[in-house]
Amino acid sequence: MARSNKTLEDILDVIFYDKPSTQEEIAERLGISRRYVTQLLKPLIEEDIVKRSYVIDLNKYDEVYGSSNPIFNSKQHSAYFLIENMLKNMAEHVKKEVQMSFDAILNNDEKMAEEALELDFTTNNMFEKVRSSVETVVNIDPHSKLSKILLFNEAAYNYERIGDYSGHIAKFVINEKTPVDEELLDILKKMHKYAQKSISYATDAFVSEKLELRGDLMDTEEKMHENQQKAMNLIAKQMVETSFDDVEKSNYYIYISRVIKSFERMGDISVEIIELAAEFHRDIPRPTTPRGFR
Repeated sequence: MARSNKTLEDILDVIFYDKPSTQEEIAERLGISRRYVTQLLKPLIEEDIVKRSYVIDLNKYDEVYGSSNPIFNSKQHSAYFLIENMLKNMAEHVKKEVQMSFDAILNNDEKMAEEALELDFTTNNMFEKVRSSVETVVNIDPHSKLSKILLFNEAAYNYERIGDYSGHIAKFVINEKTPVDEELLDILKKMHKYAQKSISYATDAFVSEKLELRGDLMDTEEKMHENQQKAMNLIAKQMVETSFDDVEKSNYYIYISRVIKSFERMGDISVEIIELAAEFHRDIPRPTTPRGFR
């Protein structure tokens, strides 16, 4: 028996996610007649693919209709687009959080830093939303064709980690009253720019399958590490000129070193996201060796 048209896909989509109790509910959600819903579902109900009250046996669906280009192929399924958009919004939000945290340093603005930390609460909630959505899909359908959707969880977790490092930058402004000197600030401006570029490259690779951006990301990573080294060398030079008795200044160097490390880690995490993208889109396994040991 041949598959029905696109409207059947819409009907199955409603059943899959909205768990309707009646055909009237399906018809109402799609703006079509109940009779048309009945007409399309009848063969699937007769073959015990769609069960009352409206559950889809996906394994049986594949047995009857075959597995080539199935309705529930991960890249065609609405779950894919829904969670993909959630992830894209999360990435944009994290970039905003990083920007606000660094703007707080540029302006030595404690209030702005506190607002950046408030954005991190939203970042955490966005991660939970992605995680919950993925779990819902997997619980409803543990079918192998949607197994890759679990990688969305890992990508969202990585964005949450970037948000956490952004929090370290904001906390520097709150905990330290000493503004960053101009020479070091110039290096931090470059690191911030490279961090934002890295996040953008990683997001485009995961969401839009632009895996060719890996080379650009790795070039940006190299520049990030070069500037990290410059910043740490400058701090070491400044520490030599500081008295051991100056506890406040010593604490400043500890906290500003965390800011530098935070930008560097944002770049590293972006590389992890692009490696996830390669696995998600091209089935290229991620390296098992941690990046720091490669």
